[in-house]
Amino acid sequence: MIGRLNHVAIAVKNIEAASAVYRGSLGAKVTAPTPQPEHGVTVVFIELPNTKIELLEPLGADSPIAKFLDKNPDGGIHHVCYEVDDILAARDRLKAEGARVLGSGEPRIGAHGKPVLFLHPKDFCGTLVELEQA
Repeated sequence: MIGRLNHVAIAVKNIEAASAVYRGSLGAKVTAPTPQPEHGVTVVFIELPNTKIELLEPLGADSPIAKFLDKNPDGGIHHVCYEVDDILAARDRLKAEGARVLGSGEPRIGAHGKPVLFLHPKDFCGTLVELEQA
């Protein structure tokens, strides 16, 4: 059901400082910061030949990333994102198998302009999983 790894997301306190590390120390191509108010984050993508790294900075006090950083003050891996061909079919199959979809269960538009869903980490080996329609 899952396709390629779309990205690994890392929560950071300061997106500019984190971008500088990837750009300067590792020589990576880093996109400009993009606020995503509907998700409570500002994002940048580090573009790699085979996937992306997404840096997430909290946008507002109610950001889920702010809560993550409260528990993990140094930041860290927040989620992994896999591509699926049909997000509604994937959601329905996973729910039928007992997986929990976070939020309303309806896809929202993600940072790439495509529908996304998040799956409960307790159902996936302690890892928050994002599905993105390919």
